[in-house]
Amino acid sequence: MIILDKPYISEFLLKTLEFNQIPVIHNSVVDELTSNRNLNLLSEEQAVTIYNSTDNPLLYTNSENSISWIENNLSHTSLPGKIKLFKNKILFRDLISDLFPSYFYRGVKLDDMEILDITTFPLPFIIKPAIGFFSLGVYKVESAADWKKTVSSIKNEIDLVKNLYPPEVLHMGEFIIEECIEGDEFAIDCYFNKDGKPVVMNIMKHIFSSGADVNDRVYITSKEIIESFKNPFAAFLSEIGKRAELRNFPAHVEVRITENGMVAPIEVNPLRFGGWCSTPDLAWYAFGINLYEYLFQQKEPDWNLILQDMDGAVFSNIVLNNSTGIEGKNVLSFDYERLLSDFEKPLELRKTDYKKFPLFGFLFCETRKQNMEELNRILLSDLNEYVK
Repeated sequence: MIILDKPYISEFLLKTLEFNQIPVIHNSVVDELTSNRNLNLLSEEQAVTIYNSTDNPLLYTNSENSISWIENNLSHTSLPGKIKLFKNKILFRDLISDLFPSYFYRGVKLDDMEILDITTFPLPFIIKPAIGFFSLGVYKVESAADWKKTVSSIKNEIDLVKNLYPPEVLHMGEFIIEECIEGDEFAIDCYFNKDGKPVVMNIMKHIFSSGADVNDRVYITSKEIIESFKNPFAAFLSEIGKRAELRNFPAHVEVRITENGMVAPIEVNPLRFGGWCSTPDLAWYAFGINLYEYLFQQKEPDWNLILQDMDGAVFSNIVLNNSTGIEGKNVLSFDYERLLSDFEKPLELRKTDYKKFPLFGFLFCETRKQNMEELNRILLSDLNEYVK
């Protein structure tokens, strides 16, 4: 079954739920966001009863906002503990610490940051919320001289985003400091099936504008990316699944590939794929794979068949995070038409309420490998050219 929640439910997900009649828990959000849809609704009481009476029940959510529902209604099960194991990045690092014995990480309370002595920490390092979402509160510290400024930036950002998400999704009271792993970053949409086997359904390379960039702006996928990394990533996920005893468990996993080819974990986001229904819908545009159907029907991609006619095509999910330096409440308009004209084959544009959330929307595109410049251009842009 699936739990729907704010901030966004894509039309693709709603049509999938209607066509397949996947059971949807009838929480308070459903009536508000899915009016006049032919959904297979379960009362909250029915959902809890079914969950309790099923071996390794399968639960998916489009939004981590629903974690509070799980904690309130399924506290007697092992699921809240598995969620916490991954949502809290410090606990996750503890889980795999023996696999990376020389890896440096440290938890720190927000109130202790200003007096923290970082002189013995390896530089550069990354600091981010122990329980976080997107790139909110994530900073790269290059030198000890940057620390005071970073702490100030974190506190300023907290004032801007503290009311956007519930504390189960984003909690800015505790942070993790961890050593900076050099290498290409990837995001993986996957699930662990009823037997605990990881099934990789999409792999996206996270492109950055520079070594100091930590933003979520451009994710790409292609035939070459899938063929190169599906096997090593599946092997890595298998180890994670064994340690956490995962069964019927969807996840959005972020990793880096080091210079010597080692898969180094960044984080595991439980019970969902990419946030705001982004990466699941990218997989549909790129590969014709409906991740929701594959999950609930326990299907695995036939990559040899799927990739055979995909030479030369790159598919992207572009996150239009507000990097203008202007608060959303002070933005009069965003020129979406001009944005679309800057890409050779836009597939879908999703506008968001940029006065409420720190992003203007999402854009899915198909790009020829020979024209990667259009992706590099949006990667480097602060988006001011589209803003009044």
